[in-house]
Amino acid sequence: MPTTSERRPELVLNESPSDSIRLDGVGVRYRVPEQRIGTFKEYVIRLVQRRILTREFWALQAVSLSIGRGEAFGIIGKNGAGKSTLLKVVSRVLRPTTGRVRVRGSVAPLLELGAGFHPELSGRENVYLNGTLLGHSRAEVDGQFEWIESFADIGGFMDVPLRTYSSGMVARLGFAVATAWEPDVLILDEIFSVGDEAFQKKCKARMDSFRQGHTTLLLVSHAAETVRSMCTRAAWLEGGQVRAVGPADEVTRQYSEAVA
Repeated sequence: MPTTSERRPELVLNESPSDSIRLDGVGVRYRVPEQRIGTFKEYVIRLVQRRILTREFWALQAVSLSIGRGEAFGIIGKNGAGKSTLLKVVSRVLRPTTGRVRVRGSVAPLLELGAGFHPELSGRENVYLNGTLLGHSRAEVDGQFEWIESFADIGGFMDVPLRTYSSGMVARLGFAVATAWEPDVLILDEIFSVGDEAFQKKCKARMDSFRQGHTTLLLVSHAAETVRSMCTRAAWLEGGQVRAVGPADEVTRQYSEAVA
């Protein structure tokens, strides 16, 4: 896990009131065990005896970005580049080892569609459970339930256990719940690789409706075309570091040329 006991002083850039998301010198360090430990009991014994050998791995290093309010910003890079770690930092799921992160307003992270669902509960029950986890009251979920049911479009399965759903149905319901309310910041992690083509078009149409408002979109993908079509600016991550920042067309072109 990242350690916060040792922090380097970081230069904080002048903050603009129009910034929705700002990262200043952000780094995330993991301590990775160098030997395989077969059981939890063995791990605890070695931990107490201080016999666990670890090495440091920096998933992010000195990342500084500024994303404006209402902007559609993409993060592109290969698997293992640090994209998902960056989203977890912005979502406040993960605390950075170094640097500072500032996010204005409410955040809706779609890091995994259907996260927080319980397989033994019905779709209806999971809507209320997930809505509560996202910080909404029962009355607020009541007010949006009809829209969620219509958008998810899972037929007569709303009152049967989630374990009977296909992965596409779970994705539909998860996306519907997460986007039923318009947040200040919407964080998307490779969601357009989930579901069939019709579902993906529906997701993009919903994202377009958010873009017409003041919602800031932060989208992660390894697909250049997705970032190019959805975002106005982008950053290319490689090895946990920012290789390029600028207009989405230019950054995705550089990325595509590098990985070709």
